[in-house]
Amino acid sequence: MKITIYHVDAFTDKVFAGNPAVVCPLNGWLQDELLQKIAMELCVPETAFYVKQNDRYEIRWFTPAGAEVDLCGHATLAAAFVLFNYECCNRHIIQFHSPRSGELTVTKSNDLLSLNFPADTIISVNITKQFIDCFDITPLKVFKGKTDYLFVFENEETIKNILPDLNAIAQLSARGVIVTAKGDTVDFVSRFFAPQIGINEDPVTGSAHTTLTPYWKNILNKDELSAIQLSKRKGYLKCRYSSDRIEISGQAELFLIGEINV
Repeated sequence: MKITIYHVDAFTDKVFAGNPAVVCPLNGWLQDELLQKIAMELCVPETAFYVKQNDRYEIRWFTPAGAEVDLCGHATLAAAFVLFNYECCNRHIIQFHSPRSGELTVTKSNDLLSLNFPADTIISVNITKQFIDCFDITPLKVFKGKTDYLFVFENEETIKNILPDLNAIAQLSARGVIVTAKGDTVDFVSRFFAPQIGINEDPVTGSAHTTLTPYWKNILNKDELSAIQLSKRKGYLKCRYSSDRIEISGQAELFLIGEINV
């Protein structure tokens, strides 16, 4: 069986930047074991698989470690980019459905794609030695969201230069750790570390911004926020808070179209 694949760089306006994802359109769902093997072989931060179901698309995401994740922003952005530009979707809104995260929409406005995701709810937790051991600098605050921890630090320079202890992070009961601070030229900056799911540092993490946006909305008293994820590849995002939903916007670029044999 042959499957067309699209390699897309998300949250960037040029290739070799942002966060790479592979998108695999399917006619029907394959066995989970095969989906996991494909993601492991492709070895990008996330591989998105989708199946058309009437007027919407069911979507799932897998990491190189073969783990299925609850929500992935950049791979959803990449899947929408493929549908809008290469898979003959003539609408300006795409409706995805995730068995794990519910209804997800992506709206197209010129080159800008906007994800509409559920907002995360975070609670403050005590800063224990387990958290202190995760980085070379102690966070000012720590919060727990649905899947990730959020560590808040003093400034952008700290986020740029922070040194993670991946073994310590892997011991946490979470998908990963988001680190953040107020930005110098944007509202906030961040990085994301998730050795638990085979991703030491994710280049750009759309789903993390469902946690970051409510936090910084409350701190800065702004509903619309600009953000940079400060990985080596960098990602640029616009975020908007609206009640229990988050709108996360960015661009994407195609790197390759290919075919795999399974």
